[in-house]
Amino acid sequence: MANWDKIQSSGDVEDRRGNQVLTGLGSLGTIIAIGAALLFGGDTAQIQSIINQLVQSQSTSQGEFVDTKNYKAFAQKVIGSNNEIWKKELDKQNINYIDPKLVLFRGATNSECGGANSQVGPHYCPVDKTIYLDETFFEELTTRFGAKGGDVAEAYVMAHEVGHHVQKLKGAFSKVDTSDNANSIKIELQADCYAGVWAGDITSEGIINENEIDQAIDAAGAVGDDRIQKASTGRVNPETWTHGSSAQRKQWFLTGYKSKDSTSCNTIS
Repeated sequence: MANWDKIQSSGDVEDRRGNQVLTGLGSLGTIIAIGAALLFGGDTAQIQSIINQLVQSQSTSQGEFVDTKNYKAFAQKVIGSNNEIWKKELDKQNINYIDPKLVLFRGATNSECGGANSQVGPHYCPVDKTIYLDETFFEELTTRFGAKGGDVAEAYVMAHEVGHHVQKLKGAFSKVDTSDNANSIKIELQADCYAGVWAGDITSEGIINENEIDQAIDAAGAVGDDRIQKASTGRVNPETWTHGSSAQRKQWFLTGYKSKDSTSCNTIS
């Protein structure tokens, strides 16, 4: 495992994973159960017990990780190290770096971009400058798309989303029409390259080593459009791509990793 304890900085991470919102049948079941308890003389302790049982049931169905506290600390280290690097990088370009926020959630949560849910996957909302991550996504990454997984792979995904934050600060979203698939791919590949810049920097600092970086390269390939389409439908249609192929994503990550210079990430020029 990478030496994350070597990172002294800490990013802004909000943990909403404990905020269980009972929806659909769950919320209706809660109302009925509490109503019945009140009707038949149930006391406060009994009512609380009913609620706890329902929440426990929903938490289990979502496959909640046991070590949630340590995961938040890990995320704080990853975001903090990204902040350090990008403050220095953007200072060279006379751009003021603003720290992004990372929200850890389960299932669904509120955001300024119309809400976040697990089906969307990790993503950045430019309106509130916040990254949204349901880390159970990484289970799907390994089981469905065949990624090797690992802490460095997960850190790469966070760094990719920080890359989108950097693009927001640099005005990249206003330079291209992101509704066009070709432009969307350029945006995504640049974020991969930015993640590579971060990875290259922390490798030189001895936080991760050359062998561990393979986790990130593997994860970049696992989320290529061709790989996802093949796993989902058995077919590959480049005309519908929005993030780039496995080869492209790995290539641009490595471009940033080897150069450790964000000016090499010129996918949009």
